[in-house]
Amino acid sequence: MTNRQRILGIDPGSRLTGFGILDCEADRAVYVASGSVNSLKGSFPERLKLIFRAVSEIVGEYRPDVVAVESVFMHRNPSSALKLGHARSAAICATFDLEIDVFEYAPREIKQAIVGTGSATKEQVQHMIRHLLRLEGDPSPDAADALAAALCHANRRRLESVVGSAAAVAALK
Repeated sequence: MTNRQRILGIDPGSRLTGFGILDCEADRAVYVASGSVNSLKGSFPERLKLIFRAVSEIVGEYRPDVVAVESVFMHRNPSSALKLGHARSAAICATFDLEIDVFEYAPREIKQAIVGTGSATKEQVQHMIRHLLRLEGDPSPDAADALAAALCHANRRRLESVVGSAAAVAALK
């Protein structure tokens, strides 16, 4: 039995939804795929349908074990926050057929895990994702954010494994 886990990271957006897929085993994360779902045209319900269908196809093709998604942060404009929430829901609902666990991470937490500061810029996230995953070029900003969410989850999973192992050893003493 392998301890490999395929993680689908999602950076939701009502116009561009980033996705990134990593295979993680032990302390190694390997890039599988990434990209963006472009939903710039059509009515808002049509754009949500496009996000849902595209993420459904990604899930069907790559069969992730878990999903790591960026949580909604409060915009200055409540309408934008609502649209982001709807796009996020469309993407998450597209994973339900596989009955996989969905983990949510705040944008600041993801940036902290990848760059070392919660106030990192998109360019800094892109640069670190390129470096950490040994990519030949920078992924698009949305794909980089999605890969960052996946990598944040992988790091959290590793940390919880180490802490759990340490607790088990301590309990034996």
